[in-house]
Amino acid sequence: MASTDVEHTGGHAEVIDTGWRREPADAPSARFGWFGSATKTFYGAALFFAAFLLFMLIGNHTGHVEDIWLIAFAAGVLFFVVRGWWMNRGKWS
Repeated sequence: MASTDVEHTGGHAEVIDTGWRREPADAPSARFGWFGSATKTFYGAALFFAAFLLFMLIGNHTGHVEDIWLIAFAAGVLFFVVRGWWMNRGKWS
């Protein structure tokens, strides 16, 4: 009859080995870009969203509180786009 005890492969007894291993950077699937994110698509969507927020300034509203919120959210989106572009300026993807 098979044993019901879990066999651990080295290390501490309370660590359970799940068999999951990180693929190295030179793995065959890395050549197809499966490890990166679509940064250009994200930047394009964020710029579209910021422009949409700024176009919403045109309207028949009389108060300017919503104008301040729209400008603040658009500035926040643009800040994160510029920050992301600046942080990733030397990378290939």
